[in-house]
Amino acid sequence: MNVLYRDLDGIEAVFLDLDGTLYLGDQLIEGALDFLARLEGSGIRRFFLSNNSSRSVDQYVEKLRGMGVPASAEDVLLSTHDLLSWLDSNGVSETYLVGTAGMQHMLEDAGVSTDSADPQYVVLGYDTEITYEKLSTASVHLHNGVPMVASHPDTVCPSPDGGLPDTGAYMELFEATTGVRPEHVCGKPNAGMILHKVEALGLQPEQCAMVGDRLYTDMEMAERAGVHGVLVLSGEATRGDLDSATQNPSLVVGSVAELC
Repeated sequence: MNVLYRDLDGIEAVFLDLDGTLYLGDQLIEGALDFLARLEGSGIRRFFLSNNSSRSVDQYVEKLRGMGVPASAEDVLLSTHDLLSWLDSNGVSETYLVGTAGMQHMLEDAGVSTDSADPQYVVLGYDTEITYEKLSTASVHLHNGVPMVASHPDTVCPSPDGGLPDTGAYMELFEATTGVRPEHVCGKPNAGMILHKVEALGLQPEQCAMVGDRLYTDMEMAERAGVHGVLVLSGEATRGDLDSATQNPSLVVGSVAELC
């Protein structure tokens, strides 16, 4: 693969992580809007790709637009999409969901029951509306032999006030109480999360870049998919993490403000 420089020369499409890359909580990363404007001026297409399954596509579009970021539903790719594809390919329509109302709506709109008394799977997402009732009901299903599938592996969700417990942290909770780990984990770093869009755009992987703040999801997926990985240090990963990382990003920058 060719060397990648900060001007993103040779890149036709950029896939942008959101939490920790474009914004932290409800605060845009400084320089993010100018970066997006430079992408548009350079004719580089951009898409928003997130493992965060706590919001629906419509909710993400609303949040982005509220921050002054032009966005449409076609611009947003979520781990929930990957999850729905996995459920469909495995013939799963009856589930018990540990997830938000936004995630529930996406599953139910696709014909997947989310509160089944006899679920085929417990579905675990990034539930920012978690209750003890959800935890206990899911635990009983797991004790009774119902397998689990998770929307993504992220342990921490970056925020301006420090890391918050994400789906990976919930996985540890359920393993501690039931001994059960997910049978499958969707979202990044699965290469399919990005490659289906690359193919739909008629591009080669080396013409695309994944920009994100996590080594074990964003950069790992970039390597698996054969796209350029651009690590930003505005979220979870630090420069010190690179010393022990197995991933080798094409480029490391402080934030998206340094690109293009």
